[in-house]
Amino acid sequence: MIRVFGHYIPRSFIMLGLIEFGLLICAVYVGVWLRFRNAPLELVEVEPVALKAFLFAAVMIFTMITVGLYQRNFREGLGGMLLRLALSAVLSLIVMTVLFYLFPSVFLGRGAFGIAFFIAVVSVAAARALFFRLADQEALKRRILVLGAGKRAEHISMLRRKSDRRGYHVVGYVHVPGEHDVVESELVIRRDTTLLELAQQRRVDEIVVAVEDRRKNFPVHEILDCRMAGIEVVDILSFLERQMGRVMLNLLHPSWLIFSEGFRYGLLRVVTKRSFDVLASSAVLLVTWPLMLLAALAIYLESGLRGPIFYRQVRVGENWRLFQLTKFRSMRTDAESDGVARWAQKNDNRVTRIGAFMRKTRIDELPQLFNVLKGDMSFVGPRPERPIFVERLSEKIPFYAERHRVKPGITGWAQICYPYGASEEDAAQKLQFDLYYVKNYSLFLDLLILLQTAEVVIWGRGAR
Repeated sequence: MIRVFGHYIPRSFIMLGLIEFGLLICAVYVGVWLRFRNAPLELVEVEPVALKAFLFAAVMIFTMITVGLYQRNFREGLGGMLLRLALSAVLSLIVMTVLFYLFPSVFLGRGAFGIAFFIAVVSVAAARALFFRLADQEALKRRILVLGAGKRAEHISMLRRKSDRRGYHVVGYVHVPGEHDVVESELVIRRDTTLLELAQQRRVDEIVVAVEDRRKNFPVHEILDCRMAGIEVVDILSFLERQMGRVMLNLLHPSWLIFSEGFRYGLLRVVTKRSFDVLASSAVLLVTWPLMLLAALAIYLESGLRGPIFYRQVRVGENWRLFQLTKFRSMRTDAESDGVARWAQKNDNRVTRIGAFMRKTRIDELPQLFNVLKGDMSFVGPRPERPIFVERLSEKIPFYAERHRVKPGITGWAQICYPYGASEEDAAQKLQFDLYYVKNYSLFLDLLILLQTAEVVIWGRGAR
């Protein structure tokens, strides 16, 4: 993993992105060469090619991100990859057509562009098929030795999916005297040598410390020897944060929150985030206002020209300050006539026909742009919850209150990484992603979340 502005990105995905960017640029050059290799010099009007090739590659990479082709836990196999690549190609074609119309100087010519586009799609598909085959080769993975074989170490052994284990290989779990082993016995190493010698014998790149009780039988000097020998040493909580993109609640202790990297909020970050919120909200509002007018009209007509268009509700904001959130109404007006607050369920009969469509496409969220412009919310952040739910969840889930140290958002890391939450267990799972965002916030992460939000909307994931 490489940490970019606080966010962990797999090295393999960075390499894949660079390779694909190079292939896309080459596709333009090859397309131009094939189209004009026999043409008279005076008919060749596509030079210079470099800027046009860079623009084409940037648009393709952008659309590939938006349809989810750079997810760290991509699990859909070759068929899912090809389907998303096809959608990315269609979106790229639309974007490039608009750019050609607005800026004729970047036009390659229909023939050259068609050839380049075909070569680009085929070469990216081939590169990805090869990547997924090579990414699972053990020789290319980082070799991990886990110190401990108890309950804490079990969190690593429980990661079964290839996508969750991509990029590393566990060579074994070292038994710690006095601890009860929970990991499968064939994976446990009962050493008769020093930790450094064991690590060197197994060609270990990194040691993950998963000892149950560090007050007893903790091999401090042996771990120092390993670190001084160039072997990386990391705590299991930091390891799982890096690999999974979340902070594991059942491993979390207050001292880790205090002393770990992150949780930095200075004046520059406050100003930068607020500027980003205003610009992003204004841009989205400028593009979507016709859609918002149509949504308002559809709600008004469905309600028989008498129901409210907007739905307003008190939510908890930054530093537990209450504010009134605004959304398009997607449920019946008597949705909570009994006075009992409840989460939306799958196939909830309180949702109207227009409301179901708006929830699926996230159109009902658009009025929150005004909350962002007002300063109650951020464009990206944890989902704003109702006070009654916050009070209940704060009592039952440790560290739940920490998610309110930043402004809530229209979209967020938890929203794109985990489906819609409708229970206390879901709230606990989503909190792990919220804590990751609060800890590792950066403008780069906000931009990445925005791009991946488009993928969530396109595929309709997590809506209720």
